[in-house]
Amino acid sequence: MKGLGEKIAAGEPLRQQALQAWREYEDAKGILPAEEVERLRVEAESLMAAVQQYQFRVLGGPAQTLH
Repeated sequence: MKGLGEKIAAGEPLRQQALQAWREYEDAKGILPAEEVERLRVEAESLMAAVQQYQFRVLGGPAQTLH
């Protein structure tokens, strides 16, 4: 079984992807068309939620149903 540090490190690529998506969303505001900004927002929020769920599971929180 992996230690906590290893489990957290395993989630790092997802966290970096989520942060990059959030940066792209923030940078797009006022520049790209509204529908593209909205698409970027939904993508960023989805990735952030995935990171949160992963971290919650790693820290031993109650398991939620994965969809």
